[in-house]
Amino acid sequence: MPFAKHRDSTEIYYETYGEGTPILFIHPPAMGHVTFKRQRPLADHFKMITIDLRGNGRSTNEAAEITMSLIVEDILTIIDEIGAEKVVVCGYSNGGSIAQEFVLTYPDRVLGLILCGGFPEVNSFLLKNEFRLGIYAAQFKLMKLMSFALATSHTRSKLYELELADYVKKTDPEVLRHMYNEGLHYKSTDRLHELTVPLLLVYGANDHYVHDYQELFLKNVPTNVDIVYITGAKHQIPTKHSNELNKIISNFIKRKIER
Repeated sequence: MPFAKHRDSTEIYYETYGEGTPILFIHPPAMGHVTFKRQRPLADHFKMITIDLRGNGRSTNEAAEITMSLIVEDILTIIDEIGAEKVVVCGYSNGGSIAQEFVLTYPDRVLGLILCGGFPEVNSFLLKNEFRLGIYAAQFKLMKLMSFALATSHTRSKLYELELADYVKKTDPEVLRHMYNEGLHYKSTDRLHELTVPLLLVYGANDHYVHDYQELFLKNVPTNVDIVYITGAKHQIPTKHSNELNKIISNFIKRKIER
């Protein structure tokens, strides 16, 4: 099993598939690299990289406090480990906040940015409460309940549900609490003007409570922003609408990056 070691001795688990333009996928807290299991067909045309964030899944954690900048350093460690000069970064949900911070910190290592259900800050009542609920569940170590909720909402397949639930249970609750807290207070809005790489926003057509966030990207990002809505989808795009997402990602990379 491949691991990349951060300078604090934390071991970050990762998997790679295929060859070509590298795409690095970043999962939301607790869900691990199995979040993107159904994106593996992309490896027929691209180099696919999935990871377990520190303290999640098979990755360890040696830090007393988890910060966004520390997670970004972990991602750089992975990219250096596999020898990639530049990557397309794809973040799902709160993983999209991490993806934005990586692009803003290391723009010279990025070919493009893809956000699935992404937001540059948490400023709505519903999204704030979702993060607060996650912090509460992690604080009181309700990992069995959280694993059930995340797994059942993300797939209709019983086998995949069990795999997701098992992976959520591997997460260190204290790490998870820190990650949710970082996500709750993260804000890139004032720095979006620094984004110069191609940007793709993918939203579920029925994921109404995050739709308004596209306006912050359109208002502040200086380059053209591609926006795609998936009909019939809510928030769980990578797991429940994988075929549509895979086509969208493939077309975006071929049009905007490999042209």
